[in-house]
Amino acid sequence: MIIAPSVLAADFSQLKSELEKVQEAKWLHIDVMDGHFVPNISFGPVIVQSIKKVSTQIFDTHLMITDPMKYAAPFVNAGSDRITFHIETVDDPIQVINYLKGLGVKVGVSIKPKTEVKTIKKYLKYIDQVLVMSVEPGFGGQKFDPTSLIKIKELDAIRKETGLDFLIVVDGGVNDKNAPLLKEAGTDVLVAGSFIFNSESPQERMDSLK
Repeated sequence: MIIAPSVLAADFSQLKSELEKVQEAKWLHIDVMDGHFVPNISFGPVIVQSIKKVSTQIFDTHLMITDPMKYAAPFVNAGSDRITFHIETVDDPIQVINYLKGLGVKVGVSIKPKTEVKTIKKYLKYIDQVLVMSVEPGFGGQKFDPTSLIKIKELDAIRKETGLDFLIVVDGGVNDKNAPLLKEAGTDVLVAGSFIFNSESPQERMDSLK
């Protein structure tokens, strides 16, 4: 199980020390919000570039924005290793997937809680990961939606049937209570923000998820 602490939940007044607390994590999850696709704004490539100076982790960047092709390159140039876009935001997913591959990064597609797996099924053979949102994107600290387990099981079944090797990533309300259920359903990567950073011992929280 890969644990990906969500930087969005860190205390930005002391970001360097916050990142040091989770330096054992293999991935860092970076939520980018534009105030349009989701009703909130987070940060841009300059923050990613700054974080890159103090981290050697894999930067898993989640573009919750309406125009992923416009902003993907700046994030890749800033240090992002994996870029995930929302299927709900684009008219031609293959075009976006090919564009992102051309930037030399791993490519992911994300689906919101009300978006069905069948929406992305034909694109699974072209991507490296699927991000299942278990809360409505745009705000941290929301309660986990258990219906996401159905989607994860469906994706895992497709993966087994087809022999594809995309990763299943889950983001939203993840904690030590639902982590076993997510693992059993087929999850490979757990994204957690508040659960990890709103703790006196983020490392212990990450260990509990593992």
